[in-house]
Amino acid sequence: MRLNTRTLDVVDSPITATLQLLDRRRDDRELLNLAQAAPPYGPAAEVVEHVQAVAETFEGSTYTPVPGLPHLREAFAAELARDYGGHVGPQNVLVTAGCNQAFCLLMSTLAEPGDEVILPLPFYFNHDMWLRLAGIRPVYLEPGDGLVPSPETARGLITPRTRAIVLVTPGNPTGLTLDPATIASFADLARERDVALVLDETYRSFRDTDSAPHDQLARPDWGEHVVSLHSFSKDLAIPGFRVGAIVAAEAVLREVAKLMDCVAVCAPRPGQEAAWAGLTKAQAWRAERSAELAAQRAAFTAAMANSPGGFDLLSSGAYFAWVRHPFAGRATEDVVADLLVEQSMLVMPGDAFAPGDRGAMRFSVSNVDPGQVDEIVARLAEAGR
Repeated sequence: MRLNTRTLDVVDSPITATLQLLDRRRDDRELLNLAQAAPPYGPAAEVVEHVQAVAETFEGSTYTPVPGLPHLREAFAAELARDYGGHVGPQNVLVTAGCNQAFCLLMSTLAEPGDEVILPLPFYFNHDMWLRLAGIRPVYLEPGDGLVPSPETARGLITPRTRAIVLVTPGNPTGLTLDPATIASFADLARERDVALVLDETYRSFRDTDSAPHDQLARPDWGEHVVSLHSFSKDLAIPGFRVGAIVAAEAVLREVAKLMDCVAVCAPRPGQEAAWAGLTKAQAWRAERSAELAAQRAAFTAAMANSPGGFDLLSSGAYFAWVRHPFAGRATEDVVADLLVEQSMLVMPGDAFAPGDRGAMRFSVSNVDPGQVDEIVARLAEAGR
């Protein structure tokens, strides 16, 4: 049979390719798996108890409304209104089966084949994959100083076919958290050029501040050009439940709902109930987990200060650290393979997040047990000899 040529032209998920390297592991030391980012713990007891209770009812196995459970949409809108000082109501929330689905449905709502979407580098690889699978051209925005994307540089990339600018903050893969002023400048550009500013805020609960991530949702007209994407997977430790959300104007969500109805009808009810329980019953648990990760990140950052083995920490935040290796001229894929084979350490090659090889790698700091930090540094020092 004939297959879609766009699918054939897109490489497999970099996560899949990286995990396949495990077959080549020879070092018998404990594996330090810093590749795929996932919570190293299960959900709060309150979440488990609620999902179990719902599962015992008839309603627990039925469809939900296409936009999601009303009580979840209400609870999440209330949290966003509180945390952002924003004008957000349940009518602005559509629940999806994870944030990846949120991005895919939104892009299919905003753009058609041949249109363009601006992605700052390094990008989150599934964003780039989906755009190319959908026939939408990703336009790459090179990073500025400190890896911060420049609105002025983005201005020069906008064409009549541009439909959106995407920002991921805190970033995947860099961990970089954009300040509200930078986000505001991008929002102003989006309004000026009548394109969408899409903010992927999957890791918003793992920032180093309790202040609002940005002030865009506080604008009465925010829905005209701003869309915010969210995930409950990391925040509530429920990645397998597959639940995320699109926060947008009602007119946008009305079109997204048409796609949602065809793709999945609705996000899985157990995931939606888990998200509601986490939002309303596990606030203290969420804060504790965020504080634990902050401590892990701080320990890793401090340990990398002297560039063990010549490995330089370029940025860190949320779940991630972005590290440059010392082997100029060597393919990063080979460096990653050597770290696994010789040091029993698995990380993601940076060329999974940008065209070309820039000599960088992604470390998932969420996977770092505090007791492993010294061992990570020791193995990097050994690798750099």
